[in-house]
Amino acid sequence: MRKIRITEKDIDIPGIGLVKLRRSSRARRVNIRLKPFHGVELIIPLHTDEKDAISFLLSKREWIKKTSEKISAKEENFSVFDENSIFKTRTFQLKIKSENRKDIGIHLKNGILQISYPDSLPVTHPGVQDGIRYGIEEALRLEAKSFLPGRLAWLAREYGFKFNRVFIKNLKSRWGSCSGKNNINLNLHLMRLPDELIDYVLLHELCHTVEKNHGKDFWALLDKVTGGRARELDRKVNDYNTKIY
Repeated sequence: MRKIRITEKDIDIPGIGLVKLRRSSRARRVNIRLKPFHGVELIIPLHTDEKDAISFLLSKREWIKKTSEKISAKEENFSVFDENSIFKTRTFQLKIKSENRKDIGIHLKNGILQISYPDSLPVTHPGVQDGIRYGIEEALRLEAKSFLPGRLAWLAREYGFKFNRVFIKNLKSRWGSCSGKNNINLNLHLMRLPDELIDYVLLHELCHTVEKNHGKDFWALLDKVTGGRARELDRKVNDYNTKIY
């Protein structure tokens, strides 16, 4: 397996501010990356001249400024997890603490998701926040795999549906989907929803095993299996995000 080489440093660019310059053996061209809480990253191939890369960065100054403003507005809506954060699901509770360590520690046992981060960094550090989100999502994945397939099978038997296979995924913008072969994909973030909304999403996808679109027949079937509450439950689901911000 080919080893990936990455080196990085911070540089101050007039008119842009602090930029993280990363040289990577995987990079094939100069690339600018902007992400919430990560600032501006300039990624360049190992043998690209730094001056040429910075010239390219400066040529995109206006785009960087506009994009940074949008990202700053988005950052205000992001959750920042710290020692006082309350995050509970049906099977685990989040606990965060700093320790004398160099990496992020993730440990799930006896209903506690313990995430430890280096005491040399503030809990608000992007790397720490990314580690916390990763830990939460992996714990949600385990919880979802333990609960959702069985619940889906039970609802299918209860209401007379048949499906092929079920997959648990970290879907970006959907709670679930049903393929033409009646394979059902379910979002692991369903575990953050109340029970009645989890059941609603599962029934929604089961109805797609019969009705493949969102026409009137689909909504009539969904109303039948939700006691006439399909539209009401659909509005409630839309109040939740499909990922952790």
